[in-house]
Amino acid sequence: MASVSYHISNLLEKMTSSDKDFRFMATNDLMMELQKDSIKLDEDSEKKVVAMLLKLLEDKNGEVQNLAVKCLGTLVNKVKEYQVEMMVDSLCSNMTSEKEPLRDISSMGLKTIIAELPPSSAGLTLTINVCKKITSQLIGAIGKQEDVSVQLEALDILSDMLSRLSGTLVSFHTSILSSLLPLLTSSRLAVRKRAIIALSHLVSSCSSALFKQLVEHLLAELSSGRATSATRTYIQCLATVSRQGGHRVGEHLEKIIPLVVKYCSVEDDELREYCFQAFEAFVRRCPKEMSSHISTIIKLCLKYITYDPNYNYDADEEDEDESMDTDNEDQESDDEYSDDDDMSWKVRRSSAKCLEAVISMRRDLLLDLYGSVAPALMARFKEREENVRTDIFQAFIALLRQTRTLLSHIAPAEHGPKEDPVLTQLKKQVPSIVKALHKQLKEKSIKSRQGCFSLLTELASVAPGALGDHIPALIPGIVYSLTDKSSSSNIKIDALSFLHVLLFNHPPEFIHPHIKVILPPVVQCTEDPFYKITSEALLVTQQIVKIMRPLEKPMSSAFDARPYVKDLFTGTLKRLKAADIDQEVKERAISCMGYIIFHLGDQLGADLQPTLHIFLERLKNEITRLSTVKTLTLITASPLKIDLRPVLSECIQILGSFLRKNQRALKLSTLTALTGLVTNYGDSLKPPVIESVVNELPALITEGDMHVSQMAIMLLTCMTKVCPSSLTKIGGTVLPEVLNLVHSPLLQGGALGAILELLQALVLNKASNISYNDLLKSLTGHFFGSQKSTDPVHRQSYYSVAKCVAALSTACPSEASGMVSNFIQEVKMTKTSESARILSFLCLGEMGRSMNLGGQKELKAVILEAFSSTNEEVKSAASCALGNICVGNLKEYLPFMLKEIGSQPKRQYLLLHSLKEVISASSAESLKPHVEDIWALLFKHCECAEEGTRNVVAECLGKLTLVNPSQLLPRLKKQLSSGDFLKTVRDPDLNVRRVALVMFNSAAHNKPSLIRGLLGSVLPSLYKETQIRKELIREVEMGPFKHTVDDGLDVRKAAFECMYTLLDSCLDSLDIFDLLDHVEEGLKDHYDIRMLNFIMLARLCSLSPAAVTQRLDRLVEPLRATCTTKVKAGSVKQEFEKQEELRRSAMRAVAALLSIKEIEHSPVMVDFANLIRSNTEMASIFESIQKDTTSTSRATESMDTS
Repeated sequence: MASVSYHISNLLEKMTSSDKDFRFMATNDLMMELQKDSIKLDEDSEKKVVAMLLKLLEDKNGEVQNLAVKCLGTLVNKVKEYQVEMMVDSLCSNMTSEKEPLRDISSMGLKTIIAELPPSSAGLTLTINVCKKITSQLIGAIGKQEDVSVQLEALDILSDMLSRLSGTLVSFHTSILSSLLPLLTSSRLAVRKRAIIALSHLVSSCSSALFKQLVEHLLAELSSGRATSATRTYIQCLATVSRQGGHRVGEHLEKIIPLVVKYCSVEDDELREYCFQAFEAFVRRCPKEMSSHISTIIKLCLKYITYDPNYNYDADEEDEDESMDTDNEDQESDDEYSDDDDMSWKVRRSSAKCLEAVISMRRDLLLDLYGSVAPALMARFKEREENVRTDIFQAFIALLRQTRTLLSHIAPAEHGPKEDPVLTQLKKQVPSIVKALHKQLKEKSIKSRQGCFSLLTELASVAPGALGDHIPALIPGIVYSLTDKSSSSNIKIDALSFLHVLLFNHPPEFIHPHIKVILPPVVQCTEDPFYKITSEALLVTQQIVKIMRPLEKPMSSAFDARPYVKDLFTGTLKRLKAADIDQEVKERAISCMGYIIFHLGDQLGADLQPTLHIFLERLKNEITRLSTVKTLTLITASPLKIDLRPVLSECIQILGSFLRKNQRALKLSTLTALTGLVTNYGDSLKPPVIESVVNELPALITEGDMHVSQMAIMLLTCMTKVCPSSLTKIGGTVLPEVLNLVHSPLLQGGALGAILELLQALVLNKASNISYNDLLKSLTGHFFGSQKSTDPVHRQSYYSVAKCVAALSTACPSEASGMVSNFIQEVKMTKTSESARILSFLCLGEMGRSMNLGGQKELKAVILEAFSSTNEEVKSAASCALGNICVGNLKEYLPFMLKEIGSQPKRQYLLLHSLKEVISASSAESLKPHVEDIWALLFKHCECAEEGTRNVVAECLGKLTLVNPSQLLPRLKKQLSSGDFLKTVRDPDLNVRRVALVMFNSAAHNKPSLIRGLLGSVLPSLYKETQIRKELIREVEMGPFKHTVDDGLDVRKAAFECMYTLLDSCLDSLDIFDLLDHVEEGLKDHYDIRMLNFIMLARLCSLSPAAVTQRLDRLVEPLRATCTTKVKAGSVKQEFEKQEELRRSAMRAVAALLSIKEIEHSPVMVDFANLIRSNTEMASIFESIQKDTTSTSRATESMDTS
């Protein structure tokens, strides 16, 4: 401590030196000391340091002053609170000093201190006290009208403080507003502008009452008919305030809009610009309240987007050829009126931006916008002002993006063979778009060309193939941007990226005629020194190669690629060989060369082998190995059968070593590459090479990573088929791992399919020394005989083993009938354990599915007897077996099954499950002869007393209807007493309504197109079901206790689940504010429903942040109630757990709310956040949720998608 004090007093002494360099160095050293975390100053040192730094603010040397300011910032968190207050006092009094340099440096000091203060959420009194001190002084300084520069500095500092720490200044908000409002009438424009900025920061966190006061003041001033300059200020203030505190303007819009519309007709360009900026802010911040005014705003925008009173576009078009002769005549008129006086461009630009806002916020109006707005925007592509033209392009791009979003939400099946009407409208306008743009692609202006390329790129993505007929008009512009010496790197990148999208989205025959022109400039770009251009050019080259010779679907009009091969190959090879280039370029060069070999390998001649050797080198490099593995996979699949023999064995050795690496993406790609190599080049591989790879596989086959396991098993199957003689040793290495996996509860889908294929391949190709019987023993040993396992077996394991046994039997039909008899005997024997009985039934079922078991006479009796077993699992297995056996022998078993269902009421449930299996697994063709019998039987059991049986009947009916929908669906609809789904949602029976909602939810999830048109009539009924009905709540006495039962809970739950599904599938068709009304009520409902609504609220935060922001005040209250509710002492453990889960869920919703930028500063939210942080228990839950959220989002961003 003493040494620190000594060192600092030494520095302070040097700071008083007359030599400015000494003072500078000493101040710099002091700053270094203060930045150390370990430094602790005693009281005396603090005092001296603060005094010295404040003195140095008046130093004659500017550099010393600047360093002193930086030191003040570092001091804020190192000295005691009263020292910071002293610094602030001193700086504030300097602010009103006569000396201008001192005022400037002091205001810099204050800004630095404000930036360093800890955020108010940290709960430290330092920030609050310092802010209060500064604010009271600033309000005084703002009031001093005589010195404008003091006012400007004070406004700047106030804005800084309000933007960072507005929540701490709540007590000053009223006085800040009172001091700012008079400044809006200041004679100085700079003061007015800064006052508006300060107000905008104030509104994001002020109370609703204060906000209302501000808006009413602005409205009163606007209505009083002041001078135009004052009106400009007030409208600009309205626009800025709307952008910051947006949603709160909503309730005042009915008064504001007519005023702003009125001022649009005043002949003042700047005023009009501010009016359109205000409209833009209203449209973006209050979309619902603006609905009724949208048409007015569009009309105004369309009128003023063409407002250019000082320029005649028609004359411009007529005189294009004569422009040279008229130059001298125009000279005189130029003197009278200068372009600098022309402000009309600001009006055009702001109306274009306003149109962009309308397009971005109102996707529901797309069809109308294509009719009214799109032609107007295209007509303005000729705009003479570059900045305005850029904004017009941006508005049109917004239209295209909205179209793309709309089309991505609509499944291809929704319009059937018909095209979406929006896309049809767009395609009609393509010729006009190209006509308006293609000349601009050759203009000198880089900004215009970039705008054209952005627009065309978006267009080619939204409407693939639509530019096909116009490619000849676009190619010259692309080539010009690629070859023009004055082109910037950005324009080249934009041109290449458009060319890539164009090539990708159009059939090869459209491109072939132009390859001769496109290729040279693209190859030239691959040699560009700037890596981004090279990388983009390689991507385009790759696409050109695919188009020149599309091997996937050979063309009728063959294009001769030979003249271009040399250029393509040489350009790419240069990049492939270079070692000192950017990683992205290396990867693209590898990929591009891969495509050249894939499509044109037979034309490379002697160049092929050296190139393959370069690939081997790239495989050995850790940075490029993954890209090279993917490229090798591509090359092995080429129909040209590229000769890889010279590099094959070394290549496989290197790939084998990759299977030991930890990088998952590399393992997966390597397994795919090896499978390709074995499939296509198996005859060139020697057994030792294959064995070396097989030895790497056991470690990869685990239940820990099913996808890697599946790929490894597929590789093994491939080897079994291609070179079975190399697999003699797998019985002791890989096979045990595969068989272990069969018993894993996680095995299903692709991995199970891969195992079935492997087992069949092993038996058919007689690979290794393992026979059919050995495999069978290994599979069923867990369940039978001496090897029987004592561990409990997971249910999934039975199904997996049964499928494997059936697969083996299919491969060896000669062994199968003996196996079936064995399994029947196992089931009949009384000694057989339950697990063996279950497995036997499942095996019989799986085998029966693929072969006819009609010869086994006792099978039916055995299965029916099992239906009377005491073990539920055995019954279920027997039911499953009967269904599967019936699939393989419908003729004999289906009539038997239907007869049993009719005559055996006790076994009905199990038999119906068997029937469901039959309907699910049989082809429509085979079922058609039996449909009428099944249909009649099912309708007999429709009104069965047991709900479980009714549900199975319903599933059977649904699946059966799909066998012949055109006939059966009308019959099914007829059976609905109402005949109309909409009526079932309003049915008086509670259960009917619940099931109707479940069906509606399923439709919304799987086939949204079916319900989009019905939403208008269904939503009122759906929302009605979300309400609590008192008549459905009853009290039940349970001994001494009374228990409340809510019969309407399940229906409400089903309704809220439908709402959640609609958010994903039909967001465009919902009125979010109506939906939010019901979410708000749901947040106060029963535990289950609150949980659902918390999830829904979090989802809405990302889907419709503007709407959530508008309703924030009403949404926070139920969240606060949930977080602060305490469970009564003495409650059961479940109650505590429930409350804990509710609280966590509510906190997740709070974290989602805080992710919306405008909500962070809202006073209601700031209060709530402080409440959470002040409670230790809540604070720790909230912190863990925030960590989860960030780690999840990071994981999503960096997810391995290879």
